[in-house]
Amino acid sequence: MGLIITYTIIVIYSLALLLIFFYSLAQLNLLINYLGYKKRNQEAVKYNLLDPKEIPYVTIQLPIYNEEYVMERLLENIAKIEYPSSKLEIQVLDDSTDDTVIQTEKHINALRETGLDIQHIRRENREGFKAGALKEGLKIAKGDFIAIFDADFLPDSDWLKKTVIYFKDEEIGVVQTRWGHINRDYSTLTRIQAFALDAHFTLEQVGRNAKGHFINFNGTAGIWRKECIIDAGNWEGDTLTEDLDLSYRAQLKDWKFKYLEDVETPAELPVVISAARSQQFRWNKGGAENFRKTVWSVVTAKNISFKTKFHGVMHLLNSSMFLCVFIVALLSIPMLYIKNTYGHLGWVFEVTSFFIISTIILFVCYWFTYKSIQGSGFDNFVDYIKLFFTFFSVALGFSLHNTVAVLEGHMGKRSEFVRTPKFNINNLTDSWKGNKYLAKKLSANMILEAALMLYFLFGMYSAIPLNDFGLFPFHFMLFLGFGFVFFKSLTAKA
Repeated sequence: MGLIITYTIIVIYSLALLLIFFYSLAQLNLLINYLGYKKRNQEAVKYNLLDPKEIPYVTIQLPIYNEEYVMERLLENIAKIEYPSSKLEIQVLDDSTDDTVIQTEKHINALRETGLDIQHIRRENREGFKAGALKEGLKIAKGDFIAIFDADFLPDSDWLKKTVIYFKDEEIGVVQTRWGHINRDYSTLTRIQAFALDAHFTLEQVGRNAKGHFINFNGTAGIWRKECIIDAGNWEGDTLTEDLDLSYRAQLKDWKFKYLEDVETPAELPVVISAARSQQFRWNKGGAENFRKTVWSVVTAKNISFKTKFHGVMHLLNSSMFLCVFIVALLSIPMLYIKNTYGHLGWVFEVTSFFIISTIILFVCYWFTYKSIQGSGFDNFVDYIKLFFTFFSVALGFSLHNTVAVLEGHMGKRSEFVRTPKFNINNLTDSWKGNKYLAKKLSANMILEAALMLYFLFGMYSAIPLNDFGLFPFHFMLFLGFGFVFFKSLTAKA
């Protein structure tokens, strides 16, 4: 291996580790914010819903697309929302292209006969995808406030009473609630998805919101001030995460966001890896697209502090961490051989300690978020350790898939908004097999994921002749992660 190639590998490897380290420091800062905020007694001005004059008009938007398995559940649940009927409108923004349209129409007509103000809104095309549907509904929305729920979300009947009250503060543009998970314990896949989302909805959302840093509306389970949407430039469909895009444009115009950790909105997690793949791809590519679109506006903004800019940039770079992790993983085996070939470069491997420190920081951060939902105690801590390393391994296994998404986002490659198939899975006895919306083709990345599984098996083997086991645990986790993703993708077909 030539010295130029050797030093190139070392530089790229070190830079990726450094970026991961900065990300972990940002997470640590959010943990400090989170813990400090939890101890404060939060007071806010609120609407008095006992006074008819203070009850605001609300429009609930339900953007849907081919949701055969959850449509009835969604409509029945939304019909139970407790709010004065004279101040509530429901828009079913139906872009469906299958025969669910007929059943949805029948159900809506039946609900309308009960006195519910519910409209079935159809478009001739899916221009702008979800963003386009929301924008179309907004044109005729009667409400001053717009609540949005995806098809798999099941808000409690008093959800509006807990959220809309905060809009008495005229600076607030969005109120976002925490996602819950109705099928958290269905499988290893759902448990690790719940684990990752819980960290976002506790540590990250609270940690940023506590200090006035930018947070994001999560696409669902939140409510917007209509004026805020219009002022920020309305919904745009030029990224796959229209929610993150509008959130940043609104906050750059000084709108404030209110995050309610204590208000949980239950939803269904994808139970099949192909569905999780499509969701991960959309979120990670959309994050990179928004970095490309928004980062310069954040960096040059005159109305926000340096710290808010730093957290904003790190937030927009969230998905790009998969690229850094994949680079570190891929180069770790060449680095192992470099270390044992060029003895004078041994000092370089002290850089590896950045990754160990980063992992420890994330381990500590995620423990606090885990125990806030699952509780503390020795047994829960043991469960947490097992879940953390399972999550970490599978996240590594998704790194190739998510890296492709991130690179496409940064390069500006456009792609269709691929919805996440819903299953109506509530407990272990429910089955996803036969779901007609599942992708029938195997992912092209699977061949590479199988190759990477063998590559990291080779990395584990390399430790023996080199008598260097420093990277063995890392390679073992990568082997397990890519193996999990490959075999689940191979076997979990409808």
